[in-house]
Amino acid sequence: MQGIATSFLAKMMSSVSLANAGGVASSSILAGLPSVAKAAAVVIGGAVAVGAVPVVLGAIGFTGAGITASSLAAKMMSASAIANGGGVAAGSLVATLQSVGAAGLSLTSKLIVGSAGSALMGYMV
Repeated sequence: MQGIATSFLAKMMSSVSLANAGGVASSSILAGLPSVAKAAAVVIGGAVAVGAVPVVLGAIGFTGAGITASSLAAKMMSASAIANGGGVAAGSLVATLQSVGAAGLSLTSKLIVGSAGSALMGYMV
């Protein structure tokens, strides 16, 4: 776990140092802002990515109460069950999304999604 956190912090610091050095990040929408604002934008990007996961999954039908009838999730579940001879395979995309929709993201998943959101925002700013 410490290795993941260290990697996450290293990526955050590299985004900030890239912005300070006038790299790719400096030619974007926040080019005139101080590096503190750019670092804040990167952190906010990670937080938004983590916060968006349950909202998006709920919107497509993967909820804490189960898969919503007549939703995209229900169609995915039906297709998966037909492809697997009547049941949804453990570890499949549908099973994983339902697990996240019901229980939320694990700490490791939050770090991965947050890192991806931060990296994307770092690229944009």
